[in-house]
Amino acid sequence: MTKKWFRICTTAIFILSLILRFWGLGRFNTLVFDEVYFAQFGNNYLTNTPFFNAHPPLSQYIIGLGIWIGNHIPFWQNPVNGATGSLLSPWSYRWANAFTGSLIPLIVIFLTYQLSYRRGFALLAGLFTALDGLFLVESRYALSNIYIVIFGLIGHWFLLLALEKQNKQRWFALFIAGISFGASIGTKWNGLWFLAGAYGMWIAAWIIRWLQSLAPSPRSPLFSYLRNSFSANHNQIKNQENTPQIPLQKITQINILQMGFFLGIIPILMYSLIWIPHLQLDTSYGFIEVHKQILQFHLQLGGNDSSVHPYCAAWYKWPLMTRPMAYYYQITQSFQDPIPVFGPPLPPGAGKVVYDVHAMGNPFLWWFGLATIIFLVGMLFVKILLPGIQQKRLFIPKNLGVDTWISLYIVINYAANLLPWVKVTRCVFIYHYMSAVIFTFIALAWFVDQCLRSYYRGMRILGLTITFTIIVAFVFWLPIYLGLPLSMEDYHLRMWFRSWI
Repeated sequence: MTKKWFRICTTAIFILSLILRFWGLGRFNTLVFDEVYFAQFGNNYLTNTPFFNAHPPLSQYIIGLGIWIGNHIPFWQNPVNGATGSLLSPWSYRWANAFTGSLIPLIVIFLTYQLSYRRGFALLAGLFTALDGLFLVESRYALSNIYIVIFGLIGHWFLLLALEKQNKQRWFALFIAGISFGASIGTKWNGLWFLAGAYGMWIAAWIIRWLQSLAPSPRSPLFSYLRNSFSANHNQIKNQENTPQIPLQKITQINILQMGFFLGIIPILMYSLIWIPHLQLDTSYGFIEVHKQILQFHLQLGGNDSSVHPYCAAWYKWPLMTRPMAYYYQITQSFQDPIPVFGPPLPPGAGKVVYDVHAMGNPFLWWFGLATIIFLVGMLFVKILLPGIQQKRLFIPKNLGVDTWISLYIVINYAANLLPWVKVTRCVFIYHYMSAVIFTFIALAWFVDQCLRSYYRGMRILGLTITFTIIVAFVFWLPIYLGLPLSMEDYHLRMWFRSWI
């Protein structure tokens, strides 16, 4: 693929993301789900109203800035509501999130290209991200989670950019990466896991480098075969072997002092600076005390079961998407009735039309992505650990290919963003999986790209089938991502499992 077509396709994916996120953005003239907190908090900064915030304040600053800008734009001003404490149009407190969410597929493309130098792989990763339902829903309302993800991804992108730079250019890229990781943590504390993934990859690379020094010199034909398992002719194998190093393979060029400063001190400073405007507005607690109060708030949220909240879902329920959430649910008697916002619900059985905003992913995208993560774990075991087990000695083969490094990056970052939740006992929800699931999209894009570039026709058909299935699934579930009116029959047609309702 040429640079020209890469740019055209990247632009098309971005435009698709924009349209999906901005179309009908003001449909529900009320506060949806946690907008009752975040939209109101954003407005509180504009009205100088002190309040306690159970999360770091960065996302609410951005929402507040969006409200301020939106109030100075001569359109989008109707309808309005006073749910935030001021008369505001839903567009004014949602547009900043919609625009930010539109950028996430773009950042995924940049990150994935920097990871692999493969344009097809990068475009597939961006397309799959654009076709996910949970990311779409979270982008269309004044919520926080998209900011965790975008800042975390920008941090990783600039970390990879730094690896192909030298001296001051490398330091500048690392500085931006540190600021971005700090901003992710400054949105919610679980943004820390993006930084943990960066450290995990750096530590893993050093361990691999040490264990490779213990490897025997002869190359193993088994691993030469596995490295080229998606190719079938000599020229393809030769091209793969001559592929230049990707930036990730140079990560050990960053020493411990650079990691400690740029990805340690800088994120801490950024996180601390983020708190200054909030602490100036609300003087009830100092910097240390407010963190104690936040921790206490989360510890008091109770156990992780439906008795605490009907949509509580433990971490192991997220990958299979067994418990998504309804952010908004109202019914009317006909398609001609006004969209219900206020007022008592209809009597049981009276409703004929459903308006549902369901925070759930694209099912096939999530399930295929999980399967790919499992495949990559198995592949890493075969390529990295199995040789040492077979020879009963401690070493890692020296001839690890580009795809092994890419797979290692994906798996480490997926684990870094999922496994910390194993020990969390408070009520958690499916949107907490967003930071991890984004890496399953990248994993699936890698697999589909391998299929589409394969010599075998069956593999190419498999790649096309997976992509087509994801597109069809997105269109099928699109009405419950956008909150479009559905008949009761069409609504239940999309609720494949009782636990989805």
